[in-house]
Amino acid sequence: MRRRPVDFRRPVRRRISSVVWWTLCGISVLLFIVIFSKESRIESRSTSFNKYYTKYEKNIEGLNITDEMLSPNSITRQLSDQISLAKAFVVIAKESNNLQFAWELSAQIRNSQVLLSNAATRRAPLTTRESETAIRDMALLLFQAQQLHYDSATMIMRLKAKIQVLDEQMGIVNEKSSKYGQIAAEEIPKGLYCIGIRLTTEWFGNPNLQRKKNERTQIQTKLRDNNLYHFCVFSDNILATSVVVNSTALNSKNPDMVVFHLVTDEINYIAMKAWFAMNTFRGVTVEVQKFEDFKWLNASYVPVLKQLQDSETQSYYFSGHNDDGRTPIKFRNPKYLSMLNHLRFYIPEVFPALKKVVFLDDDVVVQKDLSGLFSIDLNSNVNGAVETCMETFHRYHKYLNYSHPLIREHFDPDACGWAFGMNVFDLVEWRKRNVTEIYHYWQEKNVDRTLWKLGTLPPGLLTFYGLTEPLDPSWHVLGLGYTNVDPHLIEKGAVLHFNGNSKPWLKIGMEKYKPLWEKHVDYSHPLLQQCNFH
Repeated sequence: MRRRPVDFRRPVRRRISSVVWWTLCGISVLLFIVIFSKESRIESRSTSFNKYYTKYEKNIEGLNITDEMLSPNSITRQLSDQISLAKAFVVIAKESNNLQFAWELSAQIRNSQVLLSNAATRRAPLTTRESETAIRDMALLLFQAQQLHYDSATMIMRLKAKIQVLDEQMGIVNEKSSKYGQIAAEEIPKGLYCIGIRLTTEWFGNPNLQRKKNERTQIQTKLRDNNLYHFCVFSDNILATSVVVNSTALNSKNPDMVVFHLVTDEINYIAMKAWFAMNTFRGVTVEVQKFEDFKWLNASYVPVLKQLQDSETQSYYFSGHNDDGRTPIKFRNPKYLSMLNHLRFYIPEVFPALKKVVFLDDDVVVQKDLSGLFSIDLNSNVNGAVETCMETFHRYHKYLNYSHPLIREHFDPDACGWAFGMNVFDLVEWRKRNVTEIYHYWQEKNVDRTLWKLGTLPPGLLTFYGLTEPLDPSWHVLGLGYTNVDPHLIEKGAVLHFNGNSKPWLKIGMEKYKPLWEKHVDYSHPLLQQCNFH
């Protein structure tokens, strides 16, 4: 039987498959190695680039933030320090009027700055070779500056001397400004003077005005009726008083229940009567008096009138030479001795039939109905007033001399101040507590002006100490004659007070607040037109 030959085909196919498989595995491993090595090289290059870029960025930012700049041996730092010191010496040289040396320093500063700029542009630190000349030249100039005593101690002494001179100059300027401002505030505008003369002429030349005087008997009942709203104004300014009356009448819900008691001096009495006789104010009752008719107002009863007879007082207020001008002019204003200013302390005597009255200064404007003031409970106090102690300046120690034992023993230095200009006075309590005598006591104690110096507010603070009831601040807004006032306070205010030198009828008045006052003046009135009042 014939044997079948061996079949080599299948084994051959199996061998080829194993070779291919191993070949593929080898290729895969090689590819993996190649790819991994490439990624490592890319990563390495990226890291190197980032480091280089960071360094590049630092160079771009400038040499003042590089490690080279922070080094104690840095040439760049040395040059920068020289520039800073040289700039200081330039200022001192100019102060000393050494302009040539100041110019040399400035030129060398520019040379050094050019070197620093070039180094920053090429992004490389300065070398010793290129900067040696600039450093040496600057050092020589700085040494020269020290030889000229341009050091810190000398500069400090010179600056102190300069500051002292400037302070003295500023004091002189402030004193002159205060003096001229006071003079301007005391000036009577030509228009007001003209109105007074023309009204006086009109009174004596117009029989109708004289006839209205005889109708006075018809208003006597109103003048004593305590069910009405009584206001008093003490002034010699006709137009300002007219604004107070007119603004009150325009904002009153019941003008026929409003009574104004006006007191002026003999000079302005006829003119004041004529103005309020020829003008009506929505039915408001107006009475005009002159304080010279008050027989009880004499030197034996009134300390201010007694003091006016003293030669030293007259010299203090009217000559201004007894203390070599050391006292500021505002303290020497004769208006502070005017009876129209001090009459506020005699209201019960002026109006003996009244029980409650609202006192208004002639530099106020009324924006709201004021009838609510008459229903306020003063809690047995005499004076209802708006307090002004929101700031430290308006406490008692700012108005009174607390080095004096009488003041120190009787009054709290931190007691809250308040304002004259819009006050509610309970005249029943006033008479019961004899408040006018309290005023007399303190006025007599201050004959030598050692308790206070200025105005009627300090004696008012003493007189009504412990007798004042605080009112809501919206009743009385102050400051329109000397400072900026919050517009919201102005809008809500019932009475706006132009206290200060910048009165709205003067040229020095604050322009932004003048319209609040001027809208109550009829500039088309023939008399105002004739007197060129606008």
